[in-house]
Amino acid sequence: MTDILIKELEKKQMKENVPEFNVGDTVEVSKIILEGKKKRVQKYEGVVTRKQGNLSRENFTVRKVIDGIGVEKTFLLHSPLITDIKVKRQGKVRRSKLYYLRNRIGAKASRIKAKT
Repeated sequence: MTDILIKELEKKQMKENVPEFNVGDTVEVSKIILEGKKKRVQKYEGVVTRKQGNLSRENFTVRKVIDGIGVEKTFLLHSPLITDIKVKRQGKVRRSKLYYLRNRIGAKASRIKAKT
């Protein structure tokens, strides 16, 4: 009985217009950043290295390289702070988690082939 109530609550909290993307895709995530009383939108572009969870608890991790250092951020898919997710490129991968990209050094080594 309580499982049904929890699922109904989570379905109400979910967003309607979430784009379809998978692990290996290059995405641009627009997130609202609160700085004191000001709000601004910050864009974060990188490769999706993992997706996990379900319903309103679904999250995904995006990895990008800044000045030779890999940076990963985890976002909640249905968070009200996420304003937009754009799929820039679809990647061709055979894994559900791309943790091996952490060991790759350089832009060419960590590149993922595009889906044709």
